Amino acid sequence: HDGRVFSTGGDSVLAEFGSAVEAVRCAVSCQEEISSRNAELADDRKLMFRIGINVGDVMVRDGDLFGDGVNVAARLEGLAEAGGVCISGSVFEQIKHKLSLGFEDMGQQEVKNIAEPVSAYRLVPGQASAAATTATKPSDGKRWRMPAIALVVAVLFAIVGGALWWQPWAPDVEPASLEKMVLPLPDKPSIAVLPFDNMSGDSEQAYFADGMTDDLITGLSKLSGLFVISRSSTFTYKGKPVKVRQVAEELGVRYVLEGSVRRVGDQVRINAQLIDALSGYHVWAEKYDGSLADIFALQDKVVGQIVAALAVTLTSAESAQSGEAETDVPQAYDALLQGWELYNRWTPQDFTKALSHFERAIELDPGYSRAYAGLAAVYWNIVTWGWASYTDIEWQHALNRAKDYVAKALEQPTADAYRVSAELLLWQGDHDEALAEIDRAIALDPNAARNYVSKAWILTVSGRAEEAEEKVRLAMRLNPSYRPNYLRALGRALFHQERYEKAAEALERAANRQPDYEYTYVRLAAAYGNLGRIEDAKAAVEKYNEVVGRTGYRSLTVQEIRIYLQSRYHYEETYLERILDGLRKAGVSEGAAPGACLSCDKNPEITDTVVPAGTDDPY
Repeated sequence: HDGRVFSTGGDSVLAEFGSAVEAVRCAVSCQEEISSRNAELADDRKLMFRIGINVGDVMVRDGDLFGDGVNVAARLEGLAEAGGVCISGSVFEQIKHKLSLGFEDMGQQEVKNIAEPVSAYRLVPGQASAAATTATKPSDGKRWRMPAIALVVAVLFAIVGGALWWQPWAPDVEPASLEKMVLPLPDKPSIAVLPFDNMSGDSEQAYFADGMTDDLITGLSKLSGLFVISRSSTFTYKGKPVKVRQVAEELGVRYVLEGSVRRVGDQVRINAQLIDALSGYHVWAEKYDGSLADIFALQDKVVGQIVAALAVTLTSAESAQSGEAETDVPQAYDALLQGWELYNRWTPQDFTKALSHFERAIELDPGYSRAYAGLAAVYWNIVTWGWASYTDIEWQHALNRAKDYVAKALEQPTADAYRVSAELLLWQGDHDEALAEIDRAIALDPNAARNYVSKAWILTVSGRAEEAEEKVRLAMRLNPSYRPNYLRALGRALFHQERYEKAAEALERAANRQPDYEYTYVRLAAAYGNLGRIEDAKAAVEKYNEVVGRTGYRSLTVQEIRIYLQSRYHYEETYLERILDGLRKAGVSEGAAPGACLSCDKNPEITDTVVPAGTDDPY
């Protein structure tokens, strides 16, 4: 076909043709020959290729081909199906009247590192083109040639297979540096999933793209053979121009998954690409098409590709979980995603709105465990964060609903259901069962940072501060963009190891990031008191009184904290006295005797904890 191979890097071939027609003929011929050879092979021996073809400006340097024409061809190859051919609009215009081949218009495609959308067409095998009006070869026997202008066609072949990586002729992104990584790489394959772009052309569908990202993170997070960065950290990059190298170096991971979601009605297309940040190469790039009813199967395919590419060994339990659909009602799943999108905004007003979507999901599928877990989480957080007044949901009602919904969720338990259950059990003072329940959550989702923060709190209350510190630090590694509550959990664990200086440092950082959370100042005042820093301790007490004063509650006393920690959580006695002794050293008065009314008809242990709307997500 009068083509010239310029380079073969990894499993790719880059070739140049003087004719768009001959480039397409070559591509079709190659795919037919490969298909014929594969027919004689067992499935695990077959190799599938993708081919992308573009017409564009290029330049030759050091015996290789460079330029935008090559870059677009590479992107088109990524859009092609396994065993397929994808061509640009410029190629299609040159061949549509010359070759009897059928092509499907894929529309304008947003592709990485190309400023403008690329018009793309997919070869449809066995379909003839109605536009072809000339013979496939001119009657004079000579091959058709492009005019003598500075344009060539770049065609890229890349192997796509379960255990083979796509490695183009040069790194596709700037490689990350181990030396510049903020955190050391874990001892297992580590991955960050960036928020998938919403390509639906409708901003109202953003929740769906975010939901896809969340569920891919969750799907990967359940695999013990991977180290998966938390959603809270990766979503800090949403809507920002960010390089793979930056993500890898800031989060301390080797692999980055990015992609897009396009939804039109009930039809869904997921484009995903996995990048090895250390080498700069794509491990694979693929697109997945299906209906909303197929969504869990599509997600499983993406997760399965990652598992195969990174050679992750699944446990028998993990293998059994794969392929399970959480609901058979696509509309219920859609309602659930809308609920989680509001939940993740973390304001009392959005919590209230989320309830209606979770309730709608249950109306559509009364057995939808994950929707029950969502309802339990909303009501429980209204209780623990003192948001009853913000949401107009009475405190006792919220508590009762949290208990009812978590019981329903536990009929088909998820990690979220176990976590809420564990926190409820801790609140009731049942330390042993709370620990058992949070361990069940971790077994289902071993990469969920929020589970380790919850476990740290349970361990601290139980008198196991060293173990609590270990769990908090693991949570911080899984979620490097952690929120202030992680620092409070670390401060508590350090405090009860009598490492007061380090505890004060962690609590000071928490207070700086969230100055209106009053209970930070309780532990901070106690730490200062035990360190003999009395003026600092008095300032912390004053800050506590200032914050609670805005809500009409009274000033800090030793006995109020005793009741708060002892009656509700059954706080380990040695640890409890350590806090109270620090407060006494800080000059805090004893206050009312145990059993006295602190807030009369209010529940002081819970309703005194008022978090300003939108300031923090506890996980």
